[in-house]
Amino acid sequence: MKFTAKIKDIGRTLSGSLTITLESRGIDTTAAMELSGIDRLDVEIKKQRQKRSKNANAYYWELVTELAGVLRISNEELHNILLSKYGFLEVAEGNNYWAEIPDTEEAHRKVMDSPFYHLKPTSNVKMGEDGVMYRTYLMIRGSSTYNTVEMSRLIDGLVSECKNLGIETLPPEELKRMMAAYGKRHGKGNTCRGQTTEERR
Repeated sequence: MKFTAKIKDIGRTLSGSLTITLESRGIDTTAAMELSGIDRLDVEIKKQRQKRSKNANAYYWELVTELAGVLRISNEELHNILLSKYGFLEVAEGNNYWAEIPDTEEAHRKVMDSPFYHLKPTSNVKMGEDGVMYRTYLMIRGSSTYNTVEMSRLIDGLVSECKNLGIETLPPEELKRMMAAYGKRHGKGNTCRGQTTEERR
């Protein structure tokens, strides 16, 4: 059992043993009762340190690293998968950027494992003049260009993926505070520059 408390009183018994009385509002009463009467407990008391506020981008990559470890894929591959599901396409004058890449498992893995560009595979596959089958990929904007609305969508998607696999995430109020701080640096962004990946499926 772990909780935050303050020392209310320190004294000694007639036999010379030290007694410490703790006061806390965060104790699980049921858990405390289960420990009552046990002769020996391992106890550690230390000064509480103020936790550093998490940065939205740093937190995103913290969760990516943890989830990628569970899925046994690279951080880059998971990042590109998340951008494909929750990110925004690169759009210029109403048009998407796209590329045709050989429709092989090896080529697909290289695309998804790349830290330099972000592409989303589509269902459009056709044979090239060289007799090779090519799949069309749409370019996705990198998360470094996201405003608060866009980054919130990406992090919410990642948090959902983590929860599905039992990975602990920050409480909603902390996520809200974190995104508010992100907004002060990157802009709130009431509109998105690009379409979501779902809008172009």
